[in-house]
Amino acid sequence: MVAGGGRKTAEGTHRVSVLDDILVDVRTDLAERQARVSLDELKAKAEGRPDCRNPLPLLKGDKVAVIAEVKRSSPSKGALAAIADPAALAADYELGGAAVISVLTEKHRFGGSLEDLVAVRRAVDVPVLRKDFIISSYQLWEARVHGADLALLIVAALEQNALVSLVERSKSLGLTPLVECHTREEVERAVDAGADIIGVNARDLRTLQVDRSVFAAIAPYIPDRIVRVAESGVRGPHDVIEYARAGADAVLVGESLVTGGDPRSAVADLVAAGAHPALKHDR
Repeated sequence: MVAGGGRKTAEGTHRVSVLDDILVDVRTDLAERQARVSLDELKAKAEGRPDCRNPLPLLKGDKVAVIAEVKRSSPSKGALAAIADPAALAADYELGGAAVISVLTEKHRFGGSLEDLVAVRRAVDVPVLRKDFIISSYQLWEARVHGADLALLIVAALEQNALVSLVERSKSLGLTPLVECHTREEVERAVDAGADIIGVNARDLRTLQVDRSVFAAIAPYIPDRIVRVAESGVRGPHDVIEYARAGADAVLVGESLVTGGDPRSAVADLVAAGAHPALKHDR
């Protein structure tokens, strides 16, 4: 079925969003992994793992931090880059000055895997984010076992009780949740759930449309004590500056980095833009 299209049910044709479609596959894949590896086995594997790195000091400072993403494809653009060696790409990101490396682990629409997460973890010293559609604490244990320091939680994909539970479980495992929002109401839910980092995604996951004005519109509703991350829509240094002026502490960038020819330099340019002296007076 085409993402965002209609699904035939006993009641007729029911319109679903792109996010709904993605979550169908996420639940199927999750059930398969749970059948292969029990939660108890995952917990046993987590014992003795090194402590998670704390990303907060790296993301909340005078300059705008860059979260650079290992991203092969997306539902909106299809294939972006083959990325035969995600570890090498992550190492380039780190050399360019990235504060955090984000790794897509969803396979159907983003071409990622937990193996990518392991490879990146081994290659870099900075914190690593597992970016996926997390709907179960099982996935948080997976993130912990495979070397993540942060885990993405998408408000639009979760009921409030589940969101609160997953934020709490993330923290109990040592993971820092990055809680993603797209509307003011979702920001309020993220704050109520105890988020320390809130990402505002310019891309609406229900429609895949990008609106860069979303961050500026809802960032004022994020308390100053919480790290504000602008996600999606960063085409170059000028977008970092615009997001910074709207209150961003960090930007999450994927597509423009993997489609360019020199990811290390591209990250360095974004980092330099985020450290521009004039921005310190604006923020």
